[in-house]
Amino acid sequence: MSQQLIQDIVARHLTEDGLFETGIAGVKLFRVTDPVQCAPVVYEPSIVAIVSGAKEAVLDGHMYAYDSSRYLCCPMTMPVEAGTPKASPDVPLMGVYVSLDTRGMTELIMEADRAVGAGRRGGQIEGGLALAEWDGAFSDALLRLVQLVETPRDAAVLGKGRLRELYYAVLQGQAGPVARQAFGVGNDIAQVIERMSAQMDETVSIEEMAAQVGMSRAVFHRKFKQATTMSPIQFVKSIRLNNAAMRIAQGTTVNEAAMDVGYTSPSQFSREFKRMYGQSPRQWSNAQQMPLSLA
Repeated sequence: MSQQLIQDIVARHLTEDGLFETGIAGVKLFRVTDPVQCAPVVYEPSIVAIVSGAKEAVLDGHMYAYDSSRYLCCPMTMPVEAGTPKASPDVPLMGVYVSLDTRGMTELIMEADRAVGAGRRGGQIEGGLALAEWDGAFSDALLRLVQLVETPRDAAVLGKGRLRELYYAVLQGQAGPVARQAFGVGNDIAQVIERMSAQMDETVSIEEMAAQVGMSRAVFHRKFKQATTMSPIQFVKSIRLNNAAMRIAQGTTVNEAAMDVGYTSPSQFSREFKRMYGQSPRQWSNAQQMPLSLA
């Protein structure tokens, strides 16, 4: 019932393809009717809940297919390939995108732990993405959040509270362990990724990243791969090239895109780009149709 009501709200506000700003920071409605094969994108920390159609994301060769039965939780900035290969006018892809605020999630985890007398939780992050079933708490919290779209005054007053309610439902659901590890106090790997993503044009070594969190190179490498499924070197290269591919597909020149993501050698950029995607950057710019960016 909640999903159908959410779908009705999305349909009322999006009669054409695109993103709809709800007036609540970080919350958007979306609609897609054009099929697009998976292409490189960068997902920011977020929840993507589908109410019609299906979407695909590929991380390090592993496919995450999700629809109205499961939502996607991306707790850290991640380089993925994403697309909407089954979208059509008859079966449009529709849903809700919710950005996960680092400070809000961390404070909520700390408060929840205090409430139940839990101590600081450590341990490793398991995987970079998570799929979770729409349980009753998540469905109801998302509906209550989306209903604010209909009343802008209520959205201004109640938006933060209902967003917090949704965050709590995520933490209590199947994606909770992954989200908790990514936003919990002392999560060193997620913090490194956040800093690195904000300084894409700066060259940083694995040793420097490990030193930031007080780990040896070997320990950092092991924990990083547990968290993201990729080695630090592979992750840095993937996130830079995915960012460059997105920029090129959106009209940025090849040289500008390369410089934006930290490459100083155009020839090195072209070699690594072609090795990653099977096309030169210029061939890519002429061939690609980018999926609707929800990141």
